[in-house]
Amino acid sequence: MCAATSPAVKLYDETLTYLNQGQSYEIRMLDNRKAGDIPEINGKLVKSIIRVVFHDRRLQYTEHQQLEGWKWNRPGDRLLDLDIPMSVGVIDIKTNPSQLNAVEFLWDPTKCTSAFIQVHCISTEFTPRKHGGEKGVPFRIQVDTFKQTENGEYTDHLHSASCQIKVFKPKGADRKQKTDREKMEKRTAHEKEKYQPSYDTTVLTECSPWPDTPTTFVNNSPTPAPTFTSAQHNTYSVPDSNSSSPNHQGDGTSQGSGDQLHPSATIQETQQWLLKHRFSTYTRLFSNFSGADLLKLTREDLVQICGPADGIRLYNALKSRSVRPRLTIYVCQEPLRSIQLERQDAGNGDSSNGAVYVYHAIYLEEMAASEVTRKLALAFNIPLHQINQVYRQGPTGIHILVSDQMVQNFQDESCFLFTTIKAENGEGFHIILK
Repeated sequence: MCAATSPAVKLYDETLTYLNQGQSYEIRMLDNRKAGDIPEINGKLVKSIIRVVFHDRRLQYTEHQQLEGWKWNRPGDRLLDLDIPMSVGVIDIKTNPSQLNAVEFLWDPTKCTSAFIQVHCISTEFTPRKHGGEKGVPFRIQVDTFKQTENGEYTDHLHSASCQIKVFKPKGADRKQKTDREKMEKRTAHEKEKYQPSYDTTVLTECSPWPDTPTTFVNNSPTPAPTFTSAQHNTYSVPDSNSSSPNHQGDGTSQGSGDQLHPSATIQETQQWLLKHRFSTYTRLFSNFSGADLLKLTREDLVQICGPADGIRLYNALKSRSVRPRLTIYVCQEPLRSIQLERQDAGNGDSSNGAVYVYHAIYLEEMAASEVTRKLALAFNIPLHQINQVYRQGPTGIHILVSDQMVQNFQDESCFLFTTIKAENGEGFHIILK
């Protein structure tokens, strides 16, 4: 790209290039094949897609929302345009109204080709205001190139390259470049050795291809959030095929219908899990995430992506954090006398024959009689529809109907024996807590 790199970049960091908003910059499309490489494209056209994307991981995850917000504030504008009159050797140029940050075209690798791009968004448009002024976010220019397949579609990936940029208001890039140069001139010779020199042109370095299979721009589906990496500076590296790339489909273990999201969950199963757990708002945002991708996100990542409320809720759901019970009671079913093997006095815990009962812990999230009934049915494999009423045995052996108010007055970690008696009409039975 014909734009100078900043001199204020440390020696082993990725280059940074400043661009002026709306100014045309040349990207020279060069055939860098070695002799004999990829002979099948000789005499044929290839397709390149140029995109401007976010460099920061936080903004990559929320790209769709960020671009929708920009579109709302700048109706009718595009983030990226091709300056067609200045461009050389590019044909069949396409832009999609739903993909404001990308352009595509065909070109012949054997001929001189130059694509002149214009970036219309500036770095500070995506920066929240903070005390002490604003600091613009970096973008990336990425070029993906594809050759034609047997069926005539340009979907066979050839090469991808990118560079890091910041975009300023008109003339702002020139002022920033001058400021960086003046700062470097004030440094000592020893300090200057830690920084790389400014180059007249920016070399796009090889990087991972765009996660999605390229499609023609006739398709109006929006571009999902990217996971981007470059050869020199990995902000968010795309994992290899053995872990969890955006298109990773799992290793064969089905997610199933459980509440916990497994690392082996496919993209489709992850989408189903999000819907099941009331995160439908974020299914589009995580449309390329497998189970492993989602589980790798930290609590801080999710809060940044989804906001504090939903971010914490999603983090807790992913880590299967159970709700702390409001009340715990211990219940044991009293055996029939004919098969009774062990006996315990429920009042003082002493055993009449040295044996003890085995109790089940019942955890109540709701202080309600219906919750007690439901949890008893689950713990003891009793059909819920067969339980008519639950009573508590009171003074002189009377049966008191268990109500919500009674449950709310249960002492935490109370112990109960219970027995069942058939209902008077012969349909179902009652449970009596002792």
